[in-house]
Formats: sequence, C-alpha cells, structure tokens
Amino acid sequence: MALALHIALGHLRRRKRQTVVSVLGVALGVGFFIAITALMRGFQTYFVQQVIDVAPHVVMKDEFRSPARQPVELAFAGGAVVLHGLKPRDTVRGIREAGAKLAAIEALPGLAAAPMLRGPALLRYGARETSVSVGGIDPERERRVTDIEKDMTEGRLEDLRATANGVIIGIGVAQRLGARVGDTVTAVSPAGIAQSFRIVGIIATGVTAIDASEAYVLLRLAQVLLDRPNVINAIRIRLADVRQAEPLARRLETVFGYRTESWEESNQNILGLFVIQNAIMYSVVGAILLVAAFGIYNIISTVVHEKARDIAILKSLGFRAGDIERIFLLEGAIVGIAGALAGWVVGLGLIELLAQVRFQQMGPVIQGRDRFLLAREWWPYLAGGGFALAAASVAAFIPARRASRLNPVEIVRGAA
Repeated sequence: MALALHIALGHLRRRKRQTVVSVLGVALGVGFFIAITALMRGFQTYFVQQVIDVAPHVVMKDEFRSPARQPVELAFAGGAVVLHGLKPRDTVRGIREAGAKLAAIEALPGLAAAPMLRGPALLRYGARETSVSVGGIDPERERRVTDIEKDMTEGRLEDLRATANGVIIGIGVAQRLGARVGDTVTAVSPAGIAQSFRIVGIIATGVTAIDASEAYVLLRLAQVLLDRPNVINAIRIRLADVRQAEPLARRLETVFGYRTESWEESNQNILGLFVIQNAIMYSVVGAILLVAAFGIYNIISTVVHEKARDIAILKSLGFRAGDIERIFLLEGAIVGIAGALAGWVVGLGLIELLAQVRFQQMGPVIQGRDRFLLAREWWPYLAGGGFALAAASVAAFIPARRASRLNPVEIVRGAA
C-alpha cells in the first residue's frame, strides 16, 4: 500500500496544474454546498421554530374532515345510489361536551391543552378600522400551549385579567389603527354586538399573518362579543415532543371525530416548498461536483495513457491487476480528500462572509434581524466531503479498471 501511494502521489505531482484545478473544482463544490445549506437551513429552521413557538402543535376544530354519511348511503352501501340537492343542517357550531374532551386530552402524558373561542370582528379606533380574528383565551392555560407572552413587546398576559375588558393585539393591527397600549378600541362582531376594549398589550411574533390580524381577550368576553355563551370552537395542544404532533392529531381525530390538525398539516404547503428548495440546492451543487468529477476522470485517463509503458513494467515486475487498479483509485481518492478538506475551509469562509453581510429590515417576516439566518451544523461538512470522495472514486474507477486490464506484452511490442 505504501508503494502504491508513493506511485500515485508521483503521478499527481507530475501534473500539478491539472491536479490543482481538479482539487479546486471539488473544493468549490463542497464549499458552496456547505454555504448554501447553512443559508437554506437557517431560514427553514427559523421559520419552523417560529411556527412551533407561536402556534400550538395540535389544534382540534369544531368541524369535520368529511360530511356525515346519509341514511340512504348507509342503507345501500356500495349500491348505485346518487344523492343530489342535500343542504347542510343548521347546527350550533362549537365543540360539544368540550369540558369532558378537554379533561380527557389533559390526562394524556407529555402535553398541555387550552380552550379557545375564535371569531371575526371589526376593531375601530376613531376613524380607523380593521378586521381582526378575535381569540378568547384562558391566560393560565394559554401560557402552557403558546409562547405568546414571550412575544409581547408591551404589557403582560396577566393584564387581561387585571384590566376590565382588556385586549392584546398584534403589532400590525396597532399600526393600522394608530393605537397604543392604554387606548380604548371598539370591537363589533358579526352578531351586531359592540363592545369597548382597552389595549393592555402588543405582540410581535415575527409572523406577518399573526401580527396583522390577531387580537386576544378573555374567553368569557369573547363568548359575549360573538354571542356564543359557554362555547369554544378550538382546543389547542402543545407537546413536549413536537415529532409526536401528527400521530397525536390522527389519534384524537379518530377518537373524537372533530378535525384535528398538527402543525405539519397546517403548514404543509410551505414545508413542501422547503423540499423543493433543497432539491434545487442539491441538484446545483451536485452538478458542480459532477463537473469536478469529469476533471478527475480526465487527469487519471491521461495518466493511464501516458504511463502505459510504466504499467507494463510494473506488471512484469510482479504487480497484479488489483495493485495497478489500486494505484489509480488512490489518485482519485487523494484528489477527492484534498478537495473535501479545501472545501471545508471554503465553506467555513463563505459562512463567515455571509454572516458579515447586513441588510435593511425586511418586515415582520424576519423582524429584528439585519443579517442572514445561518445554520451552523456539522452534517453538511460530512455530507459534502462524502459526496466529493464518492464522486472522485467513481471518476477514477473507469480509467483505473482500464489500466489494470492492460496487457504488458502488447504494450512492449507496440513500443518496440
């Protein structure tokens, strides 16, 4: 092995320019893979953390995933029966026997649950008005299922109880109304009920959809405003292990029948975009490494052609076909390893360079951040290095195989 390594290094040293170009090609591929991965994963991780922190992990709603089957469909199951013109029955919306369901959910280990009544309303402050989604909450339970208190830039969650008719609004709602903490706004519900509320807090979650449309009041006040006494239309759940959100949602929906969504299902469109982003990233970087692999193939193929007589001499001295193949595979592996190590340095340098780039605040989506969101993880280094080594080895295999099959007798006769 030592002799094979010495011969492989000698071949590469004699073609320094091509070797350096191939190593740089691999290094750039690995470096860009590390940097782009840090950039993509940084934003994706930030978004997922925001969703997990701001919203509950599982939400049970007062609706059903599919309409109830009609008696005629049950009586003639599988028959040629078509039902037309069926209108949904007018029913009182809300989760039935909510107290019992809430107690059953809270009895499960590793989770916390909180009731909510959500409905639309119009907030007015002077001549300005904006539509909001009013959420009636129990502050003590809400604290256990969301991090709303952490996102409050003004006021405290306890102020909902301490202040008569208190309301907490998103920072986007406050900006549209031109209102501040301490101001009194009027809420008008679709039921025609108008009620005055005093702003006791402002939240800034960093998620535009929440900050520009959310308002929170005590549960009993929301029931009065929306004219739905003793009704809740959502049970919000937070788990110790977010990976169990989807299995728990499916289990609760099977047991209770109400539509239950995990955070993955609620954000599946955006999570699907992340998959597409990653596929594009891997394709681009893979193309860069593929070009570098062709460079490695070119080097070793040229060496095999130029060193045909040397290969014949080595075989006549007792080198077997496997020994010859090992020499040229080592050349590819050396270029791959050198490129991977150089790529780690390039990737680390690009990450540090991106970390120094500043940009103007781009709105609530990345509120409070004036730099790129970078994920500093170790696995892209290993993945990029492993892919580079694999590409170099595959590129070296074909010429190495051809070199091992050269007939020394034919080479010597041809040379003579």
